[in-house]
Amino acid sequence: MSAQPDIHEEEALGKAYDARLMRRLLRYLTAYWWLVGLAVLILAMASAMEIVGPWLTKVALDDAIPEGDGKLLSFLALGYLGAMAFGFLLHYTHRILTAWLGQRIMYDLRMEVFHKLQRLDLSYYDRNPVGRLITRITSDVETLNELFASGIVTVFGDVFTLVFIVAAMLQMDWKLALVAFSVIPFVAWTAFVFRARVREAYRDIRVRLARINSFLHERFTGMRVIQLFNREEKDAQEHHKVNMDYLEAHLRSITYYALFFPVIELFTAIALALILWKGGASILEGAVTVGVLTAFLQYAGRFFRPIQDLSEKYNLLQGAMASSERIFKLLDQEIEILDPANPIPLPTPTRGEIEFRDVWFAYGDAHEGDPDWVLKGVSFKVDSAEKIAIVGHTGAGKTTLVNLLMRFYEPQKGTILLDGIPIREASLRELRGRIGLVLQDVFLFSQDVAYNIRLGSKKIGEAQILKAARRVGADRVVKLLPKGYDQPLGERGSSLSVGERQLLSFARALAFDPSILILDEATSSVDSEIEAQIEKATDEVMKGRTSLVIAHRLSTVRGVDRILVFHHGELRETGSHQELLDKGGLYARLHELQFAPVGRQGATVAPV
Repeated sequence: MSAQPDIHEEEALGKAYDARLMRRLLRYLTAYWWLVGLAVLILAMASAMEIVGPWLTKVALDDAIPEGDGKLLSFLALGYLGAMAFGFLLHYTHRILTAWLGQRIMYDLRMEVFHKLQRLDLSYYDRNPVGRLITRITSDVETLNELFASGIVTVFGDVFTLVFIVAAMLQMDWKLALVAFSVIPFVAWTAFVFRARVREAYRDIRVRLARINSFLHERFTGMRVIQLFNREEKDAQEHHKVNMDYLEAHLRSITYYALFFPVIELFTAIALALILWKGGASILEGAVTVGVLTAFLQYAGRFFRPIQDLSEKYNLLQGAMASSERIFKLLDQEIEILDPANPIPLPTPTRGEIEFRDVWFAYGDAHEGDPDWVLKGVSFKVDSAEKIAIVGHTGAGKTTLVNLLMRFYEPQKGTILLDGIPIREASLRELRGRIGLVLQDVFLFSQDVAYNIRLGSKKIGEAQILKAARRVGADRVVKLLPKGYDQPLGERGSSLSVGERQLLSFARALAFDPSILILDEATSSVDSEIEAQIEKATDEVMKGRTSLVIAHRLSTVRGVDRILVFHHGELRETGSHQELLDKGGLYARLHELQFAPVGRQGATVAPV
């Protein structure tokens, strides 16, 4: 078998610099253009301060000291101290401004990404692991924060510093300046090699970080299975391997940095040596003063620092390009399930009439090859306030019906109607607001009990919360909690049992008072006592509401008005419990399979 790609693997990096991506990134600066302009102005002033100190030193050595002018020397010393203090203040202000700028842009970008994730279709989450999406909104956005806070604006400071120092050196002595600049081609070549190596190391780090995130996410969510099957030692060995790969990638990056900076320091020392050699000879010839030579030595030391910074910013830039490419790919992801341009209002109050007309559906792209149809030409109608049960083997398409009715997915063929209106032509908010859904796998948030019932809705008051909890018997569970309805439940409601979480999910559905109630295997994970309690509550709740009950256990559907029997995506039988038993078809065999004595099953159950 061919190796399948790891869905957790990080995508390969694109170009180190992409003008299209950079233009799109710069748009986030437009809302803060005044702040960017102020930061650039401050950087220009701070860069100008870099040339003041050496120039004052030159004047002191060439004019004040030889002439014995103590007053001028004191003035120059105070000026030097003042320039350094003013430069410090400018750098401090710049740091505050750019940090604030980066944080604001990071906030804006995270909000945009989060809103996009909320609107994306469920099929997108089927294709993308949670760890990767969390990386987009955390580390990728943080990388862009570093770009805005330490890169885009700050690079102007490095450029200004280089320009001012070059101008000052050329103005003082252009011949000596050319001698100092003679090492620049070697510095440029070193920076080029460094960037290539660091780029590859950075990619390795990102890939290995994605592997670690994937590994940890799966192990933490599956810790119960790991401990049950004594997989701790084996998983520790696997973690050691991925962790060691990550460490080696980081060490390789550190090695490149450890080589690059000393090499730049070496070229700086060579430049200083050349200045001393040429400048000293010029002093002996009377062509250069001691003050000029001293200023050149100071300028040369400051000249190579911005070059080092620019090389580091290149690494930051290529990381930002990779992160922005991934973020914009998410932001540009097409949303398939949208509100129509002119949605048709659903009747108020909702009658609850549901109709499927020749519905075909396959997960994935049904246009590629021979699709694996989950539903095949399904047609049925549910009348207002009718209680319908949907049964069938695992994989028969029962839950898919619910996903299509809620418009979590769109059918490739056919039409679904609610009160005679195609749901494609109705508002998503209005459609989903009319339906209450209780799933087998209950999801509770880490907030308190009251929040998990009302889900933050201001329309649901305390009285409605208490009433909904009482109707399903959840109030007895809540009363046992130390803080009652104010009790935090922990991640995914971990402080409650499966049955208790199910009761709260029923209370949540009832609190929103839906016109249509869907129970998707809602009692399959609870014990008999709580199941009886839930069935008693739901019998009352379903009165006057259109209800769809999806169940494996046929004992839970005997009291419904009609049963739909699905098999391999097709609607095979429909009728009441007794009618289907008398028919002796698929439902009767399913019933026999569940309720016949164990010893008789092999002899009496025909193949389905």
